[in-house]
Amino acid sequence: MKVAIMQPYFFPYIGYFQLMDAVDLFVFYDDAQFMKGGWVNRNRILRDGAPAWWTYPIVREDYRLTIRERRYDRSEAQLQSLAGKLEGAYRRAPHYADTMPVIQSHLAHDDDRVSSFNQAHLSGLASTLGIACKVAVSSDIEHDDSLTGQARVIELCKRTGATHYINAIGGQSLYDPAAFEAEGIALSFVQPGAVAYPQFDAAPVPYLSIVDVLMFNSIAQTQALLRERRLLHAGAAA
Repeated sequence: MKVAIMQPYFFPYIGYFQLMDAVDLFVFYDDAQFMKGGWVNRNRILRDGAPAWWTYPIVREDYRLTIRERRYDRSEAQLQSLAGKLEGAYRRAPHYADTMPVIQSHLAHDDDRVSSFNQAHLSGLASTLGIACKVAVSSDIEHDDSLTGQARVIELCKRTGATHYINAIGGQSLYDPAAFEAEGIALSFVQPGAVAYPQFDAAPVPYLSIVDVLMFNSIAQTQALLRERRLLHAGAAA
């Protein structure tokens, strides 16, 4: 069974969904520590031809809390601000009329817990795109609290019955293929292809939020972009 494990990001780029599309089970790593300045509560959208941050503020609490323990600073004004930034950036985009109601419905999700909120829109958008993987959360899986990093990932793989662990391409330097092989688990990485599409009249800006992809592409076109990837097995082309 192919398994991926990732923190639940906020409307991430298409590579996140390519990873979901490549596995049988996707585990949301919800009991990892929340890291300020990461991708858990923000992503990038296109504004005036350049990337701009689109951020959902977090309630100020103990920095040691995990993602599942943190909460969004949810208010009607904040939700209007998030939606307003999308409207200002994309109201002239070809698929704005179809995409904006979908994103607004996810922004209206009434659970202010960061992990639960993110899981809801990640699973919802995956379903919209026809991604059929099952999902789970790491905090629900029995585990040894003393394990971290690669050891924790291998444990989660074993607990879920994984025979093949697939990670985002950025994780190549984090994992030792021999450690996975010793446990009978293959190790691979999803490398996104050149996912480019027209974005108004400007030069294409890559690696923006999935929101950007959907504003400029139909569902069928986005599904085709999901397949613009290749699998690297432990550093070699698979």
